[in-house]
Amino acid sequence: MQQNLNLNWLRTFEAVARLSGFTAASRELGLTQAAVSLQIKALEAKLGHDLFIRRPRSVQLTEIGKAYLPSVKNSLETLNLSTNGLFGPDLKSTIVVRASMGAIMWLAQDVGDFQERHPGIGIKFVTAIWTGTPDMQAVDVDIVLAPDTQINGRLEKLSDEFLVPICGKRTAGTVNCVRDLVQRNPIHILGFDDHWSRYMAEFDMQHDTTSTRLMVDTSVAACELVASDLGCAIVIERFAHSAMRTGQRIEIVGDRVSLGQSHFLVGRGPEKEPQASAEAFKEWLRARFAEPSN
Repeated sequence: MQQNLNLNWLRTFEAVARLSGFTAASRELGLTQAAVSLQIKALEAKLGHDLFIRRPRSVQLTEIGKAYLPSVKNSLETLNLSTNGLFGPDLKSTIVVRASMGAIMWLAQDVGDFQERHPGIGIKFVTAIWTGTPDMQAVDVDIVLAPDTQINGRLEKLSDEFLVPICGKRTAGTVNCVRDLVQRNPIHILGFDDHWSRYMAEFDMQHDTTSTRLMVDTSVAACELVASDLGCAIVIERFAHSAMRTGQRIEIVGDRVSLGQSHFLVGRGPEKEPQASAEAFKEWLRARFAEPSN
């Protein structure tokens, strides 16, 4: 027969077993000793077995209580991990920040500075690989890369962006001009379809799309392939510098050119009240983007 057990009874059982006493468990749980005792008796009655041997100054697990405890502890720990992972340890102080993988990797190198300034604010990063993806959860800070021509009242510009070519360290010395790039197995980044064409056009050259044999869906993955000397790629300059600072074996092998796109903050709309923790992160974010990309 299926047992429908009260979760509070199980938490109380775990606390009494771990602390070896009703008094200590009552202090931890914020309950009276009598309430703790009643919950344990209710659990024992439901299960049809004694879980503890009561002594004048302590309690001891019965053999069946010892066998039951590991399953209860694992279940409670799994529930806590799942709850914290999905909803955050504190919904009032944890903000959700959405950005591309490249932007998150770039921010990650300095986000410790924000945490030192605001130790009470937690951050949950979620990636947005494709634009136009339906919202799956509430987002407090939304960072997007968009064409400068699409600026509207909901977008706050954070930075101008530039493109640079990158190669692996072992092959970087063989790239002496723009034409050499296309001889090094161009790597295409899905979602950034115009990077190669835009870069080559700045030097009055056309990019042959049929020369592409490697494709990835993030700049982070492109840098990994380039570091393995599998080809070269055109990436956003700040992401290239970010990868180099983390020790990626890549080098910038050409001049930068304007991307014609910028990173923007997406406004929440007048109907939503600003969240103090999100506003603090946005202030830090503006200063971070204002710094030189290298």
